[in-house]
Amino acid sequence: MNKASPSAPHDISPAMVLLLAIASGLIVANLYYAQTLVGPISASTGLSAKAAGLIVTLTQVGYTLGLLFVVPLGDLLENRRLIVTALLVTATALVAAALSTGAIVFLAAALAIGLGSVAAQVIVPFAAHLSQEATRGQTVGKVVSGLLLGIMLARPVASLVAAHASWHVVFGGAAVLMVLLALVLRRALPVRQPVSSMKYPALMASLWHLLLGTPVLRRRAAYHAGLFGAFSLFWTVTPLVLSSPAFGLSQTGIAIFALVGMAGAVASPIAGRLADAGHTLPATAVALALGIVAFALPMFAPESKHVALGLLVVASIVLDMGVAANLVLGQRAIFSLGAEVRGRLNGLYFALFFAGGAAGSAIGAWVYVSYGWQATLLTGMAFPGLALLVWLGEFIPQAARRTA
Repeated sequence: MNKASPSAPHDISPAMVLLLAIASGLIVANLYYAQTLVGPISASTGLSAKAAGLIVTLTQVGYTLGLLFVVPLGDLLENRRLIVTALLVTATALVAAALSTGAIVFLAAALAIGLGSVAAQVIVPFAAHLSQEATRGQTVGKVVSGLLLGIMLARPVASLVAAHASWHVVFGGAAVLMVLLALVLRRALPVRQPVSSMKYPALMASLWHLLLGTPVLRRRAAYHAGLFGAFSLFWTVTPLVLSSPAFGLSQTGIAIFALVGMAGAVASPIAGRLADAGHTLPATAVALALGIVAFALPMFAPESKHVALGLLVVASIVLDMGVAANLVLGQRAIFSLGAEVRGRLNGLYFALFFAGGAAGSAIGAWVYVSYGWQATLLTGMAFPGLALLVWLGEFIPQAARRTA
């Protein structure tokens, strides 16, 4: 077994990049299986319609807690052991979810699924550590492509499996995948023991100081909170629109629509190469602009249902491209701030922009029910629009310095 130095970056093989990309996708998918299965899960476990939202909410709460309290351990504990342990916790929680017949057990399992699934956010900085500086953006971009494919595939796959078997099979199958993945990573990953004498309380206290003292982190989190808020709004409301009389799509049709959106993940490695070449700032503007364009396109939909559906498909791909690109640009920027703080910076980054995602989901559903589809599209445009205003606060001073 190779042992990775805690300080010096090593070349990473294409096979290792592929493994880490697949692992990230499989792990993060655990967060999204339940989103299309809320109805059958709540019916089986006895959850009321008003409480059904807790199925998704508690998974996200668990993930946020993991981002803040588990991911920073990547700067303190041996990384391979941390990843494998988190995977085994996730597998146990998935088994509990698969076997549950009551609401309390399932909701507790949902919280633990979210908590353990932060293993994906230990893997991404691990991949950055294994890469040379000159190609770090490309490596992160490829791993993040796998992560995003996991997010995009999880919902349609869960819908299709549940339609032909049951939601119990979805969670049981995911548990088997996590155990197999833990065994593979235990054997394939090199050891990485960070050099740190810091204790856990001090590690947690340092998060606040990192947030206050790292302008790059705050800016990148603000940019991606806007895009991820728009992404969450889109994928919360669009299934409702597609199943409405205007389109009349079945669950299978909605699943196919979601699968087409996966094409947007191709932007991740492209963004990584742009970041490695020093073009992060203009590439960020393009990513944010794609988010705005994605919501503008459906506003011009004609009466034809087929053309309107085609515009929605294009919008989903454009939005996913913007989100994929900006995520890589952000992680490349914060990972360049030092190997010793990557875990904490990554945890803070994800926790902050997940808040934007939660806001997007909540606001999007409310606006759609209260004011309709056109108002929802305008709201979706506002999220990356506000982020673009923040971007101008970075761009204008830099442009002024170049022309001075």
